[in-house]
Amino acid sequence: MPRPFVAYLRVYEPLSAFDEAVAKRLREALETNHLDYATVGERERDMWLRSQLSVPPTLLPGELANGDPSPRALRDVLVLDPAEVPIDQATVGPGPLVCPLDVRARSAAALVGFLTSSHPALRAVALTGSMDSVREKAATVLSDLPGGAVHIVSTTWTVPLPWFTLVDPAHRHIVVATREDARRQVCWRVAMADARRRVAKAHSLAERVLGDQGPTKVLEDTGRWLEHFHPHSAVELDYGGLVQLLDDEEMVEDTSAADVNGIVDALEREDVDEIAAYFERLRDFWGDLAVRERFN
Repeated sequence: MPRPFVAYLRVYEPLSAFDEAVAKRLREALETNHLDYATVGERERDMWLRSQLSVPPTLLPGELANGDPSPRALRDVLVLDPAEVPIDQATVGPGPLVCPLDVRARSAAALVGFLTSSHPALRAVALTGSMDSVREKAATVLSDLPGGAVHIVSTTWTVPLPWFTLVDPAHRHIVVATREDARRQVCWRVAMADARRRVAKAHSLAERVLGDQGPTKVLEDTGRWLEHFHPHSAVELDYGGLVQLLDDEEMVEDTSAADVNGIVDALEREDVDEIAAYFERLRDFWGDLAVRERFN
């Protein structure tokens, strides 16, 4: 079965960033069995399927039948060595750096969005409880988050272009393997302080030139999200399962990060022609994936 066609923006924090109760649980996960990028998509899908196939179904993946968080899910964590993070003007660590999956909380956040934006007829079919009780449950789960924010945000079928402003295009990590091989990967890693600096610059330029909507709003929201975490954390932009949709040549020759950072530089120079050229190349590349989404 293919991996989910999901891309990720993840934050890995030092253990010292967590209170002792959470840090103890994370240390136990490190000593037993933690996840890696090749298994995380399958684990998230398994949790969701279990939540829907259980009798009765649970409202959120990663919780028990009584609604309490699953002890196993609380220990689901990705680990990163600070040595794997390119450093520009920042400090990262000490290691190991950990990224809890936060699947239950991420699902609660998605549920809040669903309640806000979906048609009443769709909500009636999808949810068995009252809207008030579902909203209250989601709010309770989110309020229990250490630090007040999930460590992972994700998108299906595409990567929001403003995310590329966080990373240095030269620091791409790529693993070329068969499309069926879970080790196939494209990602970038960046120190938290460098990511914050880069997104702040991009936001300032975008706000001045483009106004406060569209890419500017994404940059603003991303910058606020990063502020929730320890300053010595690391940020990872990972294509995740999207690499299954790209052939080897497309993976290797992808210039998305360079193009988006080129747009930032062109905004600074107010070079409209160069901005248009970069956007055209990005539209061609990501438009192909958008077509596949419509067919699915």
